[in-house]
Amino acid sequence: MNCPRVGNPPFLLNTPHRPLAGFPLAFSHRGFAPAGEENTVKAFTAATELGFGYLETDVHATRDGVLVAFHDEDLVRLTGDPRRVRDCTAAELAELRVAGEPIPTFDELLERFPSTRFNVDIKAGPAAELMAETLVRHRAADRVLLASFNGSRRRMVSRLLAAGQRNQQLATSPGIIGVGAAVLIGAVAPLPRAVYGSFAALQVPETHGKLRVVTPRFIQRAHEASLQVHVWVVNDAPAMHRLLDMGVDGIMTDAAPTLAAVMSERGHWPQTA
Repeated sequence: MNCPRVGNPPFLLNTPHRPLAGFPLAFSHRGFAPAGEENTVKAFTAATELGFGYLETDVHATRDGVLVAFHDEDLVRLTGDPRRVRDCTAAELAELRVAGEPIPTFDELLERFPSTRFNVDIKAGPAAELMAETLVRHRAADRVLLASFNGSRRRMVSRLLAAGQRNQQLATSPGIIGVGAAVLIGAVAPLPRAVYGSFAALQVPETHGKLRVVTPRFIQRAHEASLQVHVWVVNDAPAMHRLLDMGVDGIMTDAAPTLAAVMSERGHWPQTA
């Protein structure tokens, strides 16, 4: 596989002259959580023990300004508590459990997994400023690819990080508007580097409704613009092989053992750097 030359190489270690050069990346979506313990230390530990070096997670901000790894806006689905994350303090969240496991802070994840890289979806506006502060405090910008369906959150982190730690690069993926524009533009013309040159990857579903997003042409256009293509969420082996044969640069999955087996079969495992 020919990996594109990406403008923000620290996070994307499969770029030329990096330890995983030539490897398509495997992302464990919310960790490996067969019993529902998503976004917990247990789930992330299980993923790293399988050989994953890239973990996907989501972050919210608590009422008292702590960044926590949690996907939903409210706590009902995972803990049975009716409150929203933003209405709770960190101490209150520490009393709750997700399939028997505590809700970790993002600081805790960076400290517990010092050689792991995180693909982070910022789920709420208040989390953006906290993310910038956290990355500066841990000097961890080179371990994070930042994504958000809301592009303003990603832009805020980038601006704050640039102001607070100018020598760190932050790899990013555009929000839903930027990705949608790339799909439409890429169907008829090269992607404009002036618009997409600051991004590291396009993170997309294989299809959106009846629209097929990931095609050989889409991948070609992205690579011409020095963008990688990461596809979410892919859970069966035939689809993984098909996308890898097509030339995608990364796959995000809820079926961590399946993706580990596919990557191992293709000689791209483990991915701990």
